[in-house]
Amino acid sequence: MSHPQEPQRSFFHFGNPFRSPKGSHLPSGLLSLLDKFEKTLSERLQKLVPKDKSDILSLSWMKLAMESLSEIHRDIKNLITELEIPVTDWDEKWIDVYLDISVKLLDITIAFTSELTRLNQGHLLLQCVLHKLESNSSDQFLRAYSSLHSWREQIRSKNPRVETCRPVLDNLVESLDLPKLRNSAKGKVLMRAMYGAKVATTYICSVFAAAFSGSTDNLLDLSSTVPAILPWAQVFYNVQTTVNTEIKNIFARGEFTVLRELLAVDNCANKLYPLLQDGFSPAQEESFKHSVSDLRKTAEKLSQGLDNLSKVVDDFFKIVLSGRDALLCNLRAGCASPNSVLGRNTDKQSVR
Repeated sequence: MSHPQEPQRSFFHFGNPFRSPKGSHLPSGLLSLLDKFEKTLSERLQKLVPKDKSDILSLSWMKLAMESLSEIHRDIKNLITELEIPVTDWDEKWIDVYLDISVKLLDITIAFTSELTRLNQGHLLLQCVLHKLESNSSDQFLRAYSSLHSWREQIRSKNPRVETCRPVLDNLVESLDLPKLRNSAKGKVLMRAMYGAKVATTYICSVFAAAFSGSTDNLLDLSSTVPAILPWAQVFYNVQTTVNTEIKNIFARGEFTVLRELLAVDNCANKLYPLLQDGFSPAQEESFKHSVSDLRKTAEKLSQGLDNLSKVVDDFFKIVLSGRDALLCNLRAGCASPNSVLGRNTDKQSVR
C-alpha cells in the first residue's frame, strides 16, 4: 500500500515564484533564461517516458533517470552563473535551507550506493554457482544449489540504509517550500527554476527508493504539489503516472523487486533450482545446459547494469557535493571562484 500523502503545504509562504515581481514583468533577458531552462527541463523529463513500458525500472532506464538529474543540476549551476546573483544577495534562510537540502540528497545518494554495492556483491555468488556448474559432479551441483540459495536469500534481504529513505523524502517534499532571494527579478527566476529541479529530484529519488526497498511506501505522488501553469507540468504528470502505474503493477503481481535485470536472473535461478536439487535425466540435459547459459547471460547483464548505474549515481553525488562546497566557499572571504571549486575532486567521505 502506498504511503499516505501528507496534507498539501503552500510553497508560496516565502513569495510566489510563479509570478513576476510587483508592478513589472520579467525583463526579456531574464525571461529568455527562464524559458530556456524550463524547456530543457521538459525535454529531460520527456526522455523518461519510454516507448515500451517494459523498459521502465530497467537498470538502463534508471541510469538515464540519474543522468537526467545530473544534467538538471548542471543546468541550475549554469543558470546561477548567467544570472550573476552575488551570494550577498541571497536570503540567509534560503542558504540554510539549500545547505540542508544538499545534505539530504547526499544522504539518500549514499543509501542508493550502498544498495548497488550490496547487489553487486551478489555477483560473486553467481560466479561461484556458474563455476561449479561447469563440472559434471553431482557434489558440485549440490554446492552450486547451496550458493544459488544464498544468493536468492541475499537479494531478498532488506538494506537498513534504504529502509530509512522515507523520512529523507518527506523532508525533500517539505523543502519544495523554498524562501526567495529577496524581492528581485533574478530571485524570482532562480526560485522558479530551483522549484522545477527540486520536483524532478525529489520524485526520481522516490522512484529509486521504491525500487531498492521493494515497496511502494517510498513512491511519491507530487501531482497536487505541481501547478499546472508550469510549462513542464504536463510532461511531469505523464512521467509520474506512467512510472508509478508500472511500479504498482509489478508489485501487484507479487514480484519481490521491480528491477528488470534482477528479476531475469531470479527467473533463471528458479528454473535451475529443481534440476540441481533433485537431479535430472539424460532427456533433461539439453534443457539444463540452456538454463545454465541463460543464467550466465542474465547475470552478466545484471552486473554490467549495476556497474553503469553505480557510476552515474556517484557522478550525481559529486555534483551535489561540489555545488554545496561552492556555496560554502563563496560565503568565506577571499575564496576562490565558484567554477574552480566545482571542478575539483570530491568523495563521499567528506560529508560524513
